[in-house]
Amino acid sequence: MGVSTSRPEPGIAVVTMDFPPVNALPVQGWYALADAVRTAGRDPGVRCVVLAAEGRGFNAGVDIKELQRDAAGGGRQALLGANRGCAEAFSAVYECAVPVVAAVHGFCLGGGIGLVGNADAIVASDEAVFGLPELDRGALGAATHLARLVPQHLMRALYYTSRTATAAELRAHGSVWRVVPRDRLGAAARELAGEIARKDGSLLRLAKAALNGIDPVDVHRSYRFEQGFTFEANLSGVADRVRDTFGQEART
Repeated sequence: MGVSTSRPEPGIAVVTMDFPPVNALPVQGWYALADAVRTAGRDPGVRCVVLAAEGRGFNAGVDIKELQRDAAGGGRQALLGANRGCAEAFSAVYECAVPVVAAVHGFCLGGGIGLVGNADAIVASDEAVFGLPELDRGALGAATHLARLVPQHLMRALYYTSRTATAAELRAHGSVWRVVPRDRLGAAARELAGEIARKDGSLLRLAKAALNGIDPVDVHRSYRFEQGFTFEANLSGVADRVRDTFGQEART
């Protein structure tokens, strides 16, 4: 349980999330993930990082129960920690010195979109779904990253409705490199990572920096802007009201 790193092949580091039951990461989990990705990228022997997960799905976002427990005691440290931790993890993927391939299975929701939206490439299983249920969870954010996966109007419709898009739909929009059966996901992700890792390591690092430098959207500033509205929702009490409804639904 937690975040682990393995080296299945020369030049490839696999960073794996494992937070049962649904990979909803607690505050410290986001920071641990950020540290693992940054550490892998700094290793001169690594030329590509694969971001993967164990369990039922890739990522279900932040641990809502952790936020609720803190809020029940009158605290907001969990909220602040989750927002900062998510920003750190998203930035770690984007700023990783080498390309990052996301291997997505099951559900990729909320913070999961922030991770894959900042990755360099995505390989997904044929049952994977992607979405931002933020409005159902008393939060806002990661539209910055969903907009990197689908066109603007589809992003807005998905955001407002909290609906999900399939891996096949994202492949049709060009944001998913390959869709494979679940039991082939790890191999397919490592296959792409291996092709990347055969390039010169120094040149790959220059290429990653160059591509980030010509990005049309500053993902850090854009996401930080979104986070401001999350804080406003919390200060106004709207977020707690919606989260409490989510908690009731989860118990029924």
